[in-house]
Amino acid sequence: MNKKIGVVASDIELKNSIMELFLEDIEEGNIIIDILDPDNMEKQGKILESKGAKVVVARSGSYRHISGTVNIPIVRLKITTIDILQAVKRARKYMKEIVLVIWDEVYFNYDEWKDIIKAEIILEKFKEKDEIKGKVEKYRDKKEEVIIVGSGIACVLAREYGMDNVFINATKESIYDTIKYAKELLDNLEEEKFKTEVLKTILDGVHDAVIAVDNEHRVILYNERAQELLGKDAEYVMKENLLEVLPCLGFMIDILENKVDKHGEIKYLDDLIITTNTSILKVDGRTYGVLCSFQDITKLQKLEKKIRYELNKKGLYAKYRFENLIANDPIMKETIEKAKKVGASDCTVIIYGESGTGKEMIAQGMHNISQRKDSPFVAINCAALSENLLESELFGYEEGAFTGARKGGKPGLFELAHGGTILLDEINSISLNLQAKLLRVLEEKEIMRIGSDYVIPLDVRVIAAANEELKRKVDDGSFRRDLFYRLSILQVNIPPLRKRKKDIIPLFSYYLERLADSNIDTYINEDVEEKLINYNWPGNVRELRNVAQGYLLLDEINLDEGEIIRHSNFEKSNLKGALDLRKINKFIEEKVIDMLLKQGLTKTEIANMLGISRTALWKKINK
Repeated sequence: MNKKIGVVASDIELKNSIMELFLEDIEEGNIIIDILDPDNMEKQGKILESKGAKVVVARSGSYRHISGTVNIPIVRLKITTIDILQAVKRARKYMKEIVLVIWDEVYFNYDEWKDIIKAEIILEKFKEKDEIKGKVEKYRDKKEEVIIVGSGIACVLAREYGMDNVFINATKESIYDTIKYAKELLDNLEEEKFKTEVLKTILDGVHDAVIAVDNEHRVILYNERAQELLGKDAEYVMKENLLEVLPCLGFMIDILENKVDKHGEIKYLDDLIITTNTSILKVDGRTYGVLCSFQDITKLQKLEKKIRYELNKKGLYAKYRFENLIANDPIMKETIEKAKKVGASDCTVIIYGESGTGKEMIAQGMHNISQRKDSPFVAINCAALSENLLESELFGYEEGAFTGARKGGKPGLFELAHGGTILLDEINSISLNLQAKLLRVLEEKEIMRIGSDYVIPLDVRVIAAANEELKRKVDDGSFRRDLFYRLSILQVNIPPLRKRKKDIIPLFSYYLERLADSNIDTYINEDVEEKLINYNWPGNVRELRNVAQGYLLLDEINLDEGEIIRHSNFEKSNLKGALDLRKINKFIEEKVIDMLLKQGLTKTEIANMLGISRTALWKKINK
C-alpha cells in the first residue's frame, strides 16, 4: 500500500524543520510538502491527494479549510501553548505591545502565563479566515507601537501593512510526534483496508452462508448460516485448517491456488446442493485469502416462486374506478374530487390513510382517470418483503447477479410498470438504503438491474401510500428528507371511516347485498344502524366488510364494546350475576339453524352440515 504523507507547511521555516527531521522520507518520496497558499487553501488538500498522498498534515486554518474537501484522513499539527510562548518571547525583543491573533479553537490561557511572560498581550481570536484581515488591519495605524504574533495568514497581512510580526512556529517535538502519528495511521489503514475488503466481498455476494480462509488455509470467517447448513459449530472450525475440518469445501483451496474467481457454480455436499460464489481476497494486488458464499438452492427456488406468485396474482391492471367508490359523506366526496384532479396530472403523489381505508382503490382510480389508463398498473406492499427481496423485485436482476438468480435474469416491477403507474404501498417501511435508490429512480427516471452495468430508461408514474405521516419519520431520521419532498409533490388524505359517518350504512348495505345469497333478507333495523354509526371502526372499511359477513351468518352485530362511542351512561345492572355459557351456545345454534332453514336447505342437509343426526336436529328445532 502507498504510504505517502502530504504536508501543508504554513511557512518555509516549518518546511525546513520537517526536512531536517525527515530528510530520508522526503528524498524517497514518502513525504511531500506544499507551502501554504492563503488564497488557495481549500484546494491544497486535493492537490496533495492528486499527488498520491494517503494522509494530509496541516496546521490550524489549513486543517479547517481542507477538512471535507478530500477523501483521505487529515492530521492536525496543533498550535500548543509552548509554541505561543516561544513566539511571544521572540516578540518581546521588539519592545512593543503584542497582539496575538489565533484561531478560536487554539487553547491559550493568558491569565495563567502573564506573570511569567511579563508582557502585555492583546488577544484577538477569530472563527473564519475572512476575519483575519480585520483583526490585523485594526492595528495598522498603530504599527509603530504593536507587533503581530500569529499564524501564516496573519503574518503575511502584517508584512503587507509594514508591521512587525512573529510567526508561531511548531516545535520540532510537535512536528516529529505529528508525522509519526500520520505514519502509524497509514499502517492501521492498511489493516483496515483488508478488513473492509473482506466485508465488501461479503456484501457483493449473497448474504447467506459465508466462509473465508487465509493464505495458510485457516478459516477466518464462518457465519451462523454456514454453521446451520454444514452442521459444525464455529468453535470447532475457526482458525483451523479448512481441509481438516470441512474437506467438502476443498474447491476453495483450488480456487485460491489458481487465483481465478468462480461464480454461480453448483456443488454437491453429501445430501446438500448449493450454488456458490467464490472470490479471491486481494488488496493492492496482493492475495490475502479466498471467500465463498453459498445457499441451499432448493429453498431459494421455493422462496422465489412463492414471492412471485403473491406479487403477480393481482395482475397488472387497475379494476377500480372512482365511480365504483361509495361516497355519500361530504368529506369523502371532497376527497374523491381532489383525487380526480390529482389523478389527471402526471405528478408523483402520496396517499395517506389508516389501514383499511382503501388507499389502493384510490390509487387505481387515479390511474384509470389518467392518460396512463391503458398501460400497466403495478402495486407492491413494501412492508411484506425483506430489504434484499424488495430490491430485487423492484429493480430486477441479471443472470448470475446473486446465488439462485433465475437464468436469463428477471425484469423488476418498475420495468413491468413502464408507461403506466406503480403503487408503493406502506412506503414508510422501506430502509434508508432503498430510499436512496428510489430517490435516484424518481430523479433520473432510470433504473439499473442488480448485477447489471447499464441503465434502463423509465416512463413510470409513482404513487406512494403510507399509514403514518412521513414528516414524523423525517424528523426522527428514519426517512430521507429529500425523498419526502420528492414524493410529496401532491398529497391525498383519505379520512377514516369514523369521520365519514354518512357512508357507514350505505357501505354496510353494499357488502350485505354483495355477500348474501339472493334469498337472504338484508334488512337493517334501527338498533343495528345505531350501533354501526356509533362504532369507532379502528379497522375502517375492511373491518366493516368483516362485520357485514358475520351479520349475514349470525344475524347479529359483533363489535368490540370498547370501540363503541357512548352517548349516555351505560347501564350495568344487566351484567349482574354470572354468564351462562350453555345459554349462549344454545342461542348461537338456534341462529345458525334458522339461517340455514331460510336459505332453503332441507333438515337432512342441515344435519349433515352440523355433524348431528336428523333426530337431534328435530329436538333442537322443537325445544
